[in-house]
Amino acid sequence: MNRLPRIEQYGLIGDMQTSAHVCDDGSIDWLCLPRFDSSAVFAGLLGMQEHGSWQIAPALPAGRSRSGRVAERRYRGDSLVLESVWRTPTGSAHVLDFMPPRNGAPQVIRIVEGLTGEVEMVSAMRPKPGYGSVTPWIHAVGGRMVAEAGADALWLDTGVPQVEKDGVVVSAFTISAGQSVSFVLSWCPSHAAAPDVPDPEAALAETLTFWRDWTQECVYDGPYREAVVRSLIALKAMTYGPSGGIVAAPTTSLPEEIGGGRNWDYRFTWLRDASTTLAALLGTGYRQEAQAWRRWLLRAVAGDPENLQIMYGITGERDLRERELPWLPGYEGSAPVRVGNGAAEQLQLDVYGEVVETLYLAHESGVAHCVDTAVLHRRLVEHLSRRWREPDEGIWEIRGARRHFVHSKVMSWVAVDRTIRLAEAGALDMDLAPLIELRAAIHHEVCAKGFDPVRNTFTQSYGSRELDAALLLIPRVGFLPPDDLRVVGTVDAVRRELSTPDGLVRRYPTIGDRAGVDGLMGDEGTFVLCSFWLVDALALTGRLDEAHSLFERLLALRNDLGLLAEEYDPVQQRQLGNFPQAFSHMGLIQSARLLQLLPEPSRRAVLASPSTSRLSRADLTPQPA
Repeated sequence: MNRLPRIEQYGLIGDMQTSAHVCDDGSIDWLCLPRFDSSAVFAGLLGMQEHGSWQIAPALPAGRSRSGRVAERRYRGDSLVLESVWRTPTGSAHVLDFMPPRNGAPQVIRIVEGLTGEVEMVSAMRPKPGYGSVTPWIHAVGGRMVAEAGADALWLDTGVPQVEKDGVVVSAFTISAGQSVSFVLSWCPSHAAAPDVPDPEAALAETLTFWRDWTQECVYDGPYREAVVRSLIALKAMTYGPSGGIVAAPTTSLPEEIGGGRNWDYRFTWLRDASTTLAALLGTGYRQEAQAWRRWLLRAVAGDPENLQIMYGITGERDLRERELPWLPGYEGSAPVRVGNGAAEQLQLDVYGEVVETLYLAHESGVAHCVDTAVLHRRLVEHLSRRWREPDEGIWEIRGARRHFVHSKVMSWVAVDRTIRLAEAGALDMDLAPLIELRAAIHHEVCAKGFDPVRNTFTQSYGSRELDAALLLIPRVGFLPPDDLRVVGTVDAVRRELSTPDGLVRRYPTIGDRAGVDGLMGDEGTFVLCSFWLVDALALTGRLDEAHSLFERLLALRNDLGLLAEEYDPVQQRQLGNFPQAFSHMGLIQSARLLQLLPEPSRRAVLASPSTSRLSRADLTPQPA
């Protein structure tokens, strides 16, 4: 019988260049080496363990064919070191899984330590490079095991005997209280010299020190600090350290509907996702990441902002052609499995607003002025001024006909508005008069063409009846003040038409067996980020008690390690989509900070002030001393 772990049964470890997914049965079922976007050497997450996995767990009792689940697990302090505790009739042990911040070869280190009595343990590593399609040559070299396939070599070092059987490297050993056994998996090019044998205990100490020092920079001290810090760690783990690019998620093709075809590769850097993630990092005190991302942006866009892509590879690659992997059955049979992403060629006008908003936020946070960035900023806004009236594919990357999405126009307004603010502050040399005229023109058109006066709500696109959860951002970005009746009506309409009784929000209507506005068949779960947007909208419109209640419900959706996927199925009560998702954790952080800003009923009067219409992410950011 095949194991079918749920998405939320996985934990994440990583080294800021790639990551691994560790199931609560002790199996690593997803690992791409040497980068997030490299092919997987363990791809069991999207198929079966035979497609690549590495399990360390107690030996199975006679008559049993499947491992159980750990008794408990946690991250060790504010780190990405995963501690899993096993209890058996004869004793207990724990396994520490981590990837040290890279200083040479990428490594996955697993330390087994005996706690009480004795436990018979088994390590079974089944490497299958090429996303589970290639059987490597496994052999011993100087007491080390190496699995070679094409350009890749995986070296496994341990102090206990290893044998290879049918493509699996197996070590069976007994661990007693006070003893420890370490396993280190290192990657290097197959033509290169073997990597050094590491010191696992020293690597553990260095990894814990790295995360301790990094999390101590967090300036958020509100009531949700534990959740915020865990989300910040997840976001940092999804940052590709050498370039500053941030992946939307470290996985591909985890489904938005079990058994469906809405399965996409998120191991790239979306300008939108990276911008909003940087906003969350900046707002909690992290400025180095913003500086690194700004350098990444300059390299990726290069001298060609007129051909701006909505996403790039983690080091700025432009060719992200999408293809399918037919040999992988997909997570719980959800096919196809895709690598690459065809949405890279879409027009999404909202991206301009997200990028400019983040550049504005970086300025407000004290990130030093950059002449090259100012040049890029001017060219982006000049290009947007020529294209904002065009239809586009929008924030949700529809694969149907382009439309005049209201959110895209609102974010075009944001790009111009933040540019005006920077120019007024003397931080950007641009002629104000045409910018002010452009801002007014966009605002007028959206209010005239994107609003349904009969239902008192903005709509997904000009002239449509459908709603869109992205409309909840209208007060947050300052397009209209929160007490505007059109804003209140829109929030109420989204709650009425797109949310569940528990307040979980869908992105937009889907039709199931027919293609909807997104050009796709099938349905999906509620979207975690959109539910956090509703928290913000409720808070900004003066309904703080409801906002706090919904925020608490969303926190309860996290798995036992504090991680969130892209979506949640309230019927099956399970997480869906790529995991963990930067969008979801960014939304958690931003909502926590907003609720901290407006915590007391006595402060609700501030929401009725016209000045609130200019509330943006920058207003929630600590200013430099």
